[in-house]
Amino acid sequence: MRALLSVANREGISAFARELRALGADLYATDGTREHLAADGIDAKPVSDLTNVPPLVGGQVRTFHPAVYAGILARRDAPDQLAQLVEQGIGLIDVVAVNVKPFAPEVGRRHIGIDEAVEMIDVASAALLGAAARNAAGVIAIPRPEHYAAVLEELKSLGEVSADTRYRLAADAFSTVAAYYAEIAAYLNQISNNTYPQRLALVLEKVSDLPYGENPHQRAAFYRETTHRSRSMADATQLAGSAPTFNNLLDLDAAYRIASDFTGPTVVIAKHTDPVGIASADELVEAYRRALDTDPVASFGGIVGVNRELDGATAREIAISSYEAVIAPGFSAAALGILEAKPGLELLAVPAPAGDGLRDYGIANLDFKRVGGGLLVEALDSLELDRGQLQVVTRRHPTLGELTDLLFAWRTVRHVRSNGIVLARNGAAIGIGAAQASRGVAVDIALRRAGDRARLSVMASDAYFPFPDAIQIAANAGITAIIQPGGSIRDEMAIEVADRHHLAMVFTGRRHFRH
Repeated sequence: MRALLSVANREGISAFARELRALGADLYATDGTREHLAADGIDAKPVSDLTNVPPLVGGQVRTFHPAVYAGILARRDAPDQLAQLVEQGIGLIDVVAVNVKPFAPEVGRRHIGIDEAVEMIDVASAALLGAAARNAAGVIAIPRPEHYAAVLEELKSLGEVSADTRYRLAADAFSTVAAYYAEIAAYLNQISNNTYPQRLALVLEKVSDLPYGENPHQRAAFYRETTHRSRSMADATQLAGSAPTFNNLLDLDAAYRIASDFTGPTVVIAKHTDPVGIASADELVEAYRRALDTDPVASFGGIVGVNRELDGATAREIAISSYEAVIAPGFSAAALGILEAKPGLELLAVPAPAGDGLRDYGIANLDFKRVGGGLLVEALDSLELDRGQLQVVTRRHPTLGELTDLLFAWRTVRHVRSNGIVLARNGAAIGIGAAQASRGVAVDIALRRAGDRARLSVMASDAYFPFPDAIQIAANAGITAIIQPGGSIRDEMAIEVADRHHLAMVFTGRRHFRH
């Protein structure tokens, strides 16, 4: 048995090589791997012993040689191919343990120009993996250190590696090569401003298997984007509680994304990916109290997301109610002690960015909707609105307090499923109507949830009002100002109703549907 070793990730390679040597394998290794093994007292022959050619083109050409590829690709069940190897004095290579040099982490960590990026591309390792995987019937292709133990176990117990294991390894090797080239393509598409290429590759790495999906009969797993660098729920560390379910992960992501969209101390309570409570305040504990006041009944069993390190005072308030999980940029020692005592409460901390200059690329800034046989792809929805872009269309202009609440409500309604309505006052939502087929029904739900608090509040709508009746209903309930995109053929009717009731109404010119 002969093994070729060329690894960028040297975790476990010395122990693996030592075990292969004990099983009688001849070891060949590229220079860096060979030096690493030598430092651990393991001798491996240089690849040049196979090729009789020194490394060329700055070391890029070491393994591109018939003595390497013929030894890997030759079919063990093809006598003519084996005879050719004998005629040329080429031996078989039975084990190929290779992993590629990381590309995605490097171009995501800092700005890298095209010349430097090209030098980083590890064509040789990808080619070796592909060749070994192609001949899985005769060659053991090992793309990751995680496979070493299983390979050794079968070699020791069976004297060979089973066909099932070989093909699983080959699938992982081809997936590794495909993902690697897709990450390079994503970088090249970014620097050439090609956001929607003819072929869009999605590169995801498994974080964990999940007990089940949205329902117990559905299998599920959690995957993370490899081109993602800015911190999010996918980067979170679990500090307490059982592993989050599929549904909890959806709501954890929603709660944290919404809270992170606000600059001041903000608390979000989310269920079914919609906020059921949200507020901003000078102190986090006050923001929590007011977020809970949005809808205390709907908040039961929800997910709490905050955009500040969670402090002890806020944790004590959270501990009074019943929630599934809490996600935050961090937890103080006091907060952690309080919340860890709550049985079953999941606590997740999202790390701060590891320095300046982290860059998302590839699919990180795209959003996807699944349809039969394909995906709809779009840019992530962004707010991109300042006060100078607002168009006051009524005779009365909003007061400063109303305008502040309008902007809070507008930022919030962007995260509410359509048709979405948000009522807000003093930096807190007091009524939310989400995911309704009728905008009028969404207004009615928001008003019913607000009750008497609706009087003197403001209203945000994620899209225009097709009919003015909802504005009439809002005016009757005491709403004083409205923010909406505008653009309906009945805008003039809506403005007339608002003027009649002395409402202020502001158009943004931008819709925020979320289906």
